[in-house]
Amino acid sequence: MSTEPAGGADAADRSNYCYRHPDRQSFVLCQRCGRTICPECMTQGAVGVICPECMREQRASAPRTKPAVLTRARSAAGRGAPVVTYTLIGITLAVYLLQLIPGLGVTNWLYFTPLAMSDIALQPWRLFTTMFVHSTSLIFHVLLNMYTLWIFGQLLEGLLGRWRFLALYLLSGLAGSVGVIWLADPNTSVVGASGAIFGLMGAFLVIQRRLGGQTTQLFILLGINLVIGFVPGFNIAWQAHLGGLIGGAVIGLIFVETRKRSQQALQTWLLIAFGVVLLLLSCRYLVFPLA
Repeated sequence: MSTEPAGGADAADRSNYCYRHPDRQSFVLCQRCGRTICPECMTQGAVGVICPECMREQRASAPRTKPAVLTRARSAAGRGAPVVTYTLIGITLAVYLLQLIPGLGVTNWLYFTPLAMSDIALQPWRLFTTMFVHSTSLIFHVLLNMYTLWIFGQLLEGLLGRWRFLALYLLSGLAGSVGVIWLADPNTSVVGASGAIFGLMGAFLVIQRRLGGQTTQLFILLGINLVIGFVPGFNIAWQAHLGGLIGGAVIGLIFVETRKRSQQALQTWLLIAFGVVLLLLSCRYLVFPLA
């Protein structure tokens, strides 16, 4: 991804670069002073992130004794570690282990089917929970998804910031479920984080292209994964892949086009509006009941 200095840009563009590292582009603002900071300069605060100068002021008046676990977690966050990515991976793997325990029925409670958004059995939580469960008959399903999440999570969480990245992941997963509702048979059952992960790739593709980065390899990777979804016998929900990809691309476009400091409120409202649109689209079988 291009990170050219903003020497030739106007004042608005300069605000998109870290005030301590002028060659590093970022969309993250210090919650106290409002200046742009890169992952290396940010420290996770109670709400949002804080730049080094504001952090020093805060620590000067903070208590000196803290629990060791909390100190280590905050230290990792302060170093710019992708804690949201690690948390999503940890939750998914923990759920997978619970799926393996006979009698719990975790998969039955969390998988998604379009029927869950119909008058037959309204269970809207499945729109989101499906991205945390995977096939227990093929361990490579969860391992491959988590490996891909680890790769793109580190890239995007550092660039977008933790809360934007979490919104991207969850809304992309929701878009994947919407894709299943509109493109698959109503009796289809799906599990997996693939919709959310395709959303990460879609967002990364849009951001790369809009900022002048190379996208050839990503196009090839996306093409291969999309084609695999149509291969007979693989039993892959390509509908979730396509829905997540489109949803992630839309969110990536929102992030790129509203990255200026003065557009932060607009960005939030656009994300909320897109989430509402996805929820409305998920009501297909409530508006038009199955026969």
